[in-house]
Amino acid sequence: MAEIEGIYTIWLRENKKFLRYRSRILTSVVTPLLWLLIFGTGLGSAIRFGNMSGGYQAFIFPGIIAQTILFTSVFSGLSVIQDRQFGFLKEILVAPISRPSIVLGKAIGISTTALIQGVILLLLSFVVSVPMDIYTLLLSTGVIILISMGLSGMGLLIASFTDSMEGFNLIMSFIVMPIFLLSGALFPITGLPSWLQAAVYINPLTYGVDALRNIILHQSVLPLYVDVIVVTIFAVLMILISALIFSKKEQSLM
Repeated sequence: MAEIEGIYTIWLRENKKFLRYRSRILTSVVTPLLWLLIFGTGLGSAIRFGNMSGGYQAFIFPGIIAQTILFTSVFSGLSVIQDRQFGFLKEILVAPISRPSIVLGKAIGISTTALIQGVILLLLSFVVSVPMDIYTLLLSTGVIILISMGLSGMGLLIASFTDSMEGFNLIMSFIVMPIFLLSGALFPITGLPSWLQAAVYINPLTYGVDALRNIILHQSVLPLYVDVIVVTIFAVLMILISALIFSKKEQSLM
């Protein structure tokens, strides 16, 4: 019971931090829309997707949702560094709750904030002429939860090895953009050179984007069940590994 209450408390704190800054919510919605409207329109004028309603903007719509989840989930790992610097993390560590539960509570909290942003974008699908029904919304929400759990676990894992915000941002700049660019969010992943295709299929976000594109646009490279299995395995591994590393790292600091 204490573990569940602890997880809930950490989850609640993460969400209160997110909802307290309304500018953050606004930015998290406006930035993806700018990508869709400006980048999608500009590049879409040169790339024709004649077999898809909405053209290139519709094609990148699932990818932009995945991008939002990626940036929100991974960069929220900064909260661990902030808590460590301000001494709040020590207070959590002495509480009657296990360290894996701390990681799980933070991961669920971060995933919830990413889910909120993802659902808002799904509800704005009409902007790019993509139809949205309750079935599509629910399936997409399930995939978003899986993606965000895996990516938040990755962010927490990296934060466990990093002592400063500058170091975290430096590491992220070498990880986040390659993950996004190699996910197929902005271009089809079929017909690529073999070396680039290998990098694309190693990337776990590729399967998240493909799953969302399957559900929203009914177009994908892989079967939906394959995408879901890969994303689920990634999420479970990231949570388990980040919990293990976090426990060892913070134990050494106590």
